[in-house]
Amino acid sequence: MLQIHCNYFSIRRLKHETVNLNMFFKKPDTERAVTFADFEHGEDCPCCTRNSRRTFLKTAAIATAGLLLPADWAKAAISRERMIKMHNPHTGENIRAVFWSPEYGYIQPAMDEISNFFRDFRQNQIVSVDIDLLNILHYMQSNVGNNATIELHSGYRSPATNSMLARRSKNVGKQSYHMKAQAADISIQGYTSRQLRAMAQRLNAGGIGIYRGSNFIHVDSGPVRTWYY
Repeated sequence: MLQIHCNYFSIRRLKHETVNLNMFFKKPDTERAVTFADFEHGEDCPCCTRNSRRTFLKTAAIATAGLLLPADWAKAAISRERMIKMHNPHTGENIRAVFWSPEYGYIQPAMDEISNFFRDFRQNQIVSVDIDLLNILHYMQSNVGNNATIELHSGYRSPATNSMLARRSKNVGKQSYHMKAQAADISIQGYTSRQLRAMAQRLNAGGIGIYRGSNFIHVDSGPVRTWYY
């Protein structure tokens, strides 16, 4: 099993910007059962629709890149290291990476390692993971503790992989934040999908998809909205 550990060698800063996420959550539809076959989303789901896009607004509200965070967490986010600890059940890989620090800002080697971890393992294609998505995942990590491991069920997905999955299932969306490296389907041992949803909703940033009958959720750095599968 591959273990990935990031350090501070060859550090360089990335551009800082903030995101205005003052939008409303979408009300869930009536409940229905969901299976793992629904995992890859559908053409009509909010995270895959062609018209969905992020709305950015540069502001000096906080001196970090990424999201407008809850006040208590924002204070910690600008004064402490930001770390994620994840496992990919498809590849067997693990990663524990500090991707931001007060001294250096965003740490490029760590960002590169995380992007490799999120790669399309079927095509072995790598795309840089969106910074806002990493901040969302770090917020989740900070709520469950640094010793907990986030399971990555789906990260970046290439057009070729998306087309292949679309031929196998009608639930695969033609447009998806997964194809932009802006989405992750995740679970955390000991937490239900409803608990993870409540945790993510407190951040009020990006999209949240809840898979009924499962223990994982979809999170992305698109517009603020919530939906059910």
